[in-house]
Amino acid sequence: MLKVEAFQNADWKPFLHEGCHNLHVKVLDVLPHLALAMLRFDLNGETHEHPADVDIDVYCLEGRGMVSLGSERSVLEAGQHVRWHAGIPHKLWTTDNTMVTLMVEHIKNT
Repeated sequence: MLKVEAFQNADWKPFLHEGCHNLHVKVLDVLPHLALAMLRFDLNGETHEHPADVDIDVYCLEGRGMVSLGSERSVLEAGQHVRWHAGIPHKLWTTDNTMVTLMVEHIKNT
């Protein structure tokens, strides 16, 4: 049976976390095995650097920014993807560009 449902947060909301600025989030869904969210970076937007308990795939849907994993840094632009491995500090940021990303968190089943 076809079932069309609204997703969790259809609107962009400011991402209010210490160390983050010029950043908005749209949580699409949280399922037992994964979480889906979009991040929108304005000019000079950034996340705080932190490790995660799970692997995260980051898909750049629009624009261009920077990505880090541990001590490595790289440009990330529309059409590119990166995987952040659990336990390694990571970060996203923009300078003179905007960027929209899709975040796929692979939740560990316990």
